[in-house]
Amino acid sequence: MVTHVDLDVQQLWRDYRAEPTVELRNQLVEHYLPLVKYNAERIWSRLPDGVELDDLISAGIFGLMDAVDAFDLQRGVKFETYCVPRIRGAMLDELRTMDWVPRLVRSKASRLEETRKAIEAETGRPPRLDELATRLGVSLEELDRMIGDATAVSLVSLNKKWYETDSYKDVREIDILEDKKAEDPTHRLQNRDLMRLVTRGLNRNERLIIILYYYEDMTMKEIGATLDLSESRVSQMHSSIVSRLQAQLAKRRPEFAN
Repeated sequence: MVTHVDLDVQQLWRDYRAEPTVELRNQLVEHYLPLVKYNAERIWSRLPDGVELDDLISAGIFGLMDAVDAFDLQRGVKFETYCVPRIRGAMLDELRTMDWVPRLVRSKASRLEETRKAIEAETGRPPRLDELATRLGVSLEELDRMIGDATAVSLVSLNKKWYETDSYKDVREIDILEDKKAEDPTHRLQNRDLMRLVTRGLNRNERLIIILYYYEDMTMKEIGATLDLSESRVSQMHSSIVSRLQAQLAKRRPEFAN
């Protein structure tokens, strides 16, 4: 039984083939758009985080437009059957352009991960490197290269949502990354306390020698030029200071042990 909607679509196809205007093509694309969304969601559900669903839908629409232009009404094939492979193909092509990792590298990474899981399932523990190499049939050097390549396969979007909050702004991956170049405030406080402990009881020049040598990484010659002292005099003072400090800290060693 043919419905009224089917009749309208068939007439739309005949009109488009008789006079292929942009307006008629857009009507056909709009009618079959649910096919694009359905296939995009199926592909997207199996992809890692970082791939946008809208990107797949956009690629699928271009595939649908190509299918509309190339479809032959006289072949007796349903358009849905004809267009789905083209829609999915356009989406997969888009994914390949996003993927900067060579296909061979990704294949090796998948093989490595499957082997790792198989050994772990058999032994109940993470596999050793020699076990992985033996199972894969490669040398340890080749395995090391494979592991290095595998680490480059996974990409993480820094805009990916880490978790939602009650405020207007969600926490993203970039918000929880450790800034390895940032100064640790605890370390700074510890250094300040240590400097106070070490320089307690020293005169001005003695304190400057300790601070400039150990905290500013200056040489004996540079310290001598700063304090208007000879390099040998700075060295003698430094040795004397260190000896006194060692004696003082030795007396207080029980405090640090507790």
